[in-house]
Amino acid sequence: MKSGSRSLSVTQTVNGSHNLTIKGYSLAKGMGVGKHIASETFSVGGYQWAIYFYPDGKNPEDNSAYVSVFIALASDGTDVRALFELTLLDQGLNPKHKVHSHFDRALEGGPYTLKYRGSMWGYKRFFKRTMLESSTYLKDDCLKINCTVGVVVSAVDSSRLQSIHVPQSDIGSHFGMLLENEEGSDVTFNVSGVKFHAHKLVMAARSHVFEEEFFDRMEEDNSEIVIADMEPIVFKGLLHFIYRDTLMEDVESLDSSSSSMPSSSGTLAAKLLAAADKYGLPRLRLMCESVLCKDISVRSVANILALADRYNATDLKSLCLKFAAENLLGDPEGIENPGIKRGT
Repeated sequence: MKSGSRSLSVTQTVNGSHNLTIKGYSLAKGMGVGKHIASETFSVGGYQWAIYFYPDGKNPEDNSAYVSVFIALASDGTDVRALFELTLLDQGLNPKHKVHSHFDRALEGGPYTLKYRGSMWGYKRFFKRTMLESSTYLKDDCLKINCTVGVVVSAVDSSRLQSIHVPQSDIGSHFGMLLENEEGSDVTFNVSGVKFHAHKLVMAARSHVFEEEFFDRMEEDNSEIVIADMEPIVFKGLLHFIYRDTLMEDVESLDSSSSSMPSSSGTLAAKLLAAADKYGLPRLRLMCESVLCKDISVRSVANILALADRYNATDLKSLCLKFAAENLLGDPEGIENPGIKRGT
């Protein structure tokens, strides 16, 4: 059985917000282009940030016609990737906040990268001063600005890195040894003169048919049971599955158990499919279906479809019908539904 491993890399943003209230806006005007009012620093994603408000603007070329607002990295950092949003709050009765958001453009250009401490993101022309001073954004000589920062972080799922490997279950090998050693066996199956020793509890736990055989029927002696309609190799494969929950290697090879029966119906997989149906073993049936479906071809599909129909192998039957529809359409010798005779 192949072993595998996997890990999960998660990239997401760690978000945080800060509100800056600027009282006495009229007194802050005239402090000079490039001069700013700074908020207290706040922490998001392991870094310190600050909001810078420029009453006379940041760009000398604008001649103080605009106010500027920026978010600055206020702690040491290199190539810090983040998303930003700046909101000027409308303090009127029917507020329409002015929002500049980098979050909405995340899928277009990706996060913004701040190279070093003091790097900033924002708008030199955040709002025209004359419009700001006549709007409801300014109330009682007060402005309110909200800032949201989303720091991009990537990590491998730590639970995977710190996990303890648990090997595959080996219960099948233990039960297989129980079958091979015949220790504690309490029932014998006689199959065409070949005797197999087994354990009633194991057989009954796996198959309701065997459970009824051993415990529901009040027979005096059921320590030896004759199996008249099965070859020894097939019954051996049946026991192998019951104890080990796997198929014998001979089954998966699709080799015929009888050289005189080269068709799919003569393979060990086909005969085990019949055994699975007889003894109520749906997992074994599905395993056999998985083997037989690999042998579907134009020449074999009719025979395999008949097997699937006879032994209630619904998945295999669906595959056969799909194959026939795609490959035998218009063929006068094409497939026919098992059990339904063509008109003469």
